[in-house]
Amino acid sequence: METCRNVHGVLLSMGKGTFAEAGFLRFKNMATVSLKGVKKIYDNNVTAVHDFNLEIADKEFVVLVGPSGCGKSTTLRMIAGLEEISEGDLLIGDTRMNDAEPKDRDIAMVFQSYALYPHMSVYENMAFPLKIRKMPKEEADRRVREAAAILDITEYLERKPKALSGGQRQRVAIGRAIVREPKVLLMDEPLSNLDAKLRNQMRAEIIKLRQQLNTTFIYVTHDQTEAMTLGDRIVIMKDGYIQQIGTPQEVFDRPANLFVAGFIGMPQMNFFNAKLDKTDTGYTLSVNGKKVMLTDAMQKQLTAKNTSVSDVIVGIRPEHIHFSAESGEDLLDAVVDVSEMMGSEIYLHVNASGKDIVLRIPTTKLPAEHRSSIPYGTQIHFSLPADLIHLFDPKTEQNLLY
Repeated sequence: METCRNVHGVLLSMGKGTFAEAGFLRFKNMATVSLKGVKKIYDNNVTAVHDFNLEIADKEFVVLVGPSGCGKSTTLRMIAGLEEISEGDLLIGDTRMNDAEPKDRDIAMVFQSYALYPHMSVYENMAFPLKIRKMPKEEADRRVREAAAILDITEYLERKPKALSGGQRQRVAIGRAIVREPKVLLMDEPLSNLDAKLRNQMRAEIIKLRQQLNTTFIYVTHDQTEAMTLGDRIVIMKDGYIQQIGTPQEVFDRPANLFVAGFIGMPQMNFFNAKLDKTDTGYTLSVNGKKVMLTDAMQKQLTAKNTSVSDVIVGIRPEHIHFSAESGEDLLDAVVDVSEMMGSEIYLHVNASGKDIVLRIPTTKLPAEHRSSIPYGTQIHFSLPADLIHLFDPKTEQNLLY
């Protein structure tokens, strides 16, 4: 019952600023968000979030991403006030908010389930939180109609939610949130109920909306494509722990560990068991019995860390593997299992010394006879460009070059 009341508070009355003092989309109440050592422990002593530390800048768009059960939605709900914080501090602006009611946090939240009132029209749904705050009708009407115009739902204002598609309902839910002029806008898996085409359209809409609102966004998703396309920074989580924080390009180019490397990227990164040796001239790398020359930068990094000779895991993305139809002394051998024609490129699933490997090859780089498909059982060859590989410690799973 308490959770229901809190959700109702989040939906209805977030935002303490006077709406009449600022025009819609000005968002004067923007703020930073700080989470310091935040932890969530449930009554059964299960810890859902461990030592969560994050500084979110004013106007920043931060995405929490990870598999189901990693703690991302729990973290968002603690920011919203729908879950109590067991340990640590939450600050919005300079104010500690651990014990503040959801309605007093000056935030708005868009839920996965839309949470629209079925008996109200679109207009009434969007205007309802403003009505509760006793905003003048003229001002509320202006805000609702401006939000509807931005979200392209003006023609649906008199309809009931049941007459709308999933994408249209989500736009209404977003509109209801932004009319409140919140300090922070929270979104919890808002596109997960939509089909692939609508998700793509709504991602673009959220990007445009962000540019117009210019406020602080915290967005939760399990979809790495959403995370990569929407976020200024991404917080990758697993089992309640932060694995890495960085820009989309940083986490793609320099994954901190095996989990991040395998989670970010489609198809996911390939991994090989390999051997790292050291000679008088430097480090050498052997993969499937073939030597891979390391770059000077890698040699310096490994030497600076005094990296020991050991077994390592080599990671490389499917699009970074160099395909060859001809054999060569330093090329690795593989046999084709599946060839997926994607139009401009082929996803080639191969078996290399018992390992399943995926190559992502532009059709323009294939011999003419292979541009439509490569038959099952075909022997192919490939190389691993040294400047595009990653080295991981198999025990700690940390990136040796990070």
